[in-house]
Amino acid sequence: MISTATADRSEFRHILISGTIVGAAIAAAVVVFLLVAWLLPAGVLTSLLLMLIVLAGGTLAAFLPGSFATSRTVQGIASAAAIGLWGTIVFMAIDIILLRPFKAFPWTWDAVGGGSTWWYLPIWWMLGTFLAWMGAIVTAGRAVRAGNTALGGGLAAALGLGLGGVMLMPVAAGLGFAVTLVIFALIVLSRRG
Repeated sequence: MISTATADRSEFRHILISGTIVGAAIAAAVVVFLLVAWLLPAGVLTSLLLMLIVLAGGTLAAFLPGSFATSRTVQGIASAAAIGLWGTIVFMAIDIILLRPFKAFPWTWDAVGGGSTWWYLPIWWMLGTFLAWMGAIVTAGRAVRAGNTALGGGLAAALGLGLGGVMLMPVAAGLGFAVTLVIFALIVLSRRG
């Protein structure tokens, strides 16, 4: 019998349950972000806290699906991407059903789309799937190594860009995290080739 610690998990039911957990975790991170943004005065401390929440949410979105899928092979990486996609759909439902009626945050994205959410939701689905896919590649490549170096890269980029006044620290954190994650995934893929 194959050990579940080393075998990829790709059963449909497992993907749906795991994706639901991922979507709920991201929704919780968004709610915490909103609470910090509402309750604390604007400033460097608030920006640092928001940046850490973005990095924590990015880490969850990127590495939790790979962990649930026990990503070690192409099948596990694809399963993690499916978990990420389902997680974004679950988050979207929470966003539309719970956050939108309470006007949790300004709907600038709606204004860009002429009052419609349907232009940015596919972008959100692609981002969540992409992060889970890249995270699963890194997870498969570092099965022996510990640590989330993409988190450190995101933190460094956020502090550099945010404190330098180039962009808001939470935005810089998300950008830095995603770029660092892609770089590490490319390194893993180049070593396999």
